[in-house]
Amino acid sequence: QVQMVESGGGLVQAGGSLRLSCTTSGRSFNTRAWFRQAPGKDREFVAAITRITSYTPYADSVKGRFTISRDNTMNTVYLQMNDLKAEDSAVYYCAARDSNWPTPRQSDYSNWGQGTQVTVSS
Repeated sequence: QVQMVESGGGLVQAGGSLRLSCTTSGRSFNTRAWFRQAPGKDREFVAAITRITSYTPYADSVKGRFTISRDNTMNTVYLQMNDLKAEDSAVYYCAARDSNWPTPRQSDYSNWGQGTQVTVSS
């Protein structure tokens, strides 16, 4: 049984940093991604990373502030979030897919975590 568990969310002041982690057990995947969903808004792509390529796409809204990384096994992925803004407040979800292409489309991901809340106070 595949499990994906996010951690690292919390309350932080604007300008602060948080590091999210997502650990997968049961099997490994070739592409991992982070999405987020704010209240009343659609879930949106944040960043993705693959096992093979060095291509790591980011949403324009987080470029230069967020960094996605992974361990060598791809079992754990991280999202380092710096210079956080109030508009970054959301539930953050990790996602996984077998393909090595880091698509930003939700429907391309087969497995999801339960989400971790990030709240940025202004």
